[in-house]
Amino acid sequence: MIRMTGLIAGAMLAFSGIAWAAEPIEGNWKTASGETAAISKCGSAFCVTLKTGKHAGKQIGKMSGTGGNYSGEITDPEADKTYSGSGAVSGNSLKMKGCVMSVFCKSQTWTRL
Repeated sequence: MIRMTGLIAGAMLAFSGIAWAAEPIEGNWKTASGETAAISKCGSAFCVTLKTGKHAGKQIGKMSGTGGNYSGEITDPEADKTYSGSGAVSGNSLKMKGCVMSVFCKSQTWTRL
């Protein structure tokens, strides 16, 4: 009986760890231009901050979501223009999409580092 109780407690602990796992979007990503962007929790959203390159340190996006699909705003740091954006995580790929008036869109695929 003691062994069974220990197994049950161990299983419960293992499953409770899953609830605390980071969202798929969190981490460091290589952008289409070769820079590194860090995505981390900031308040109730996820902030996208460039870590390398000409615009290092600049926050270029803020997205909300869960389970691999996110939406919010993304900024092109070169043009300094902000667009409605979305991100979809699939394994080690993040497809980022920015749109103007939900009609004119541009997509990039980032790779997890």
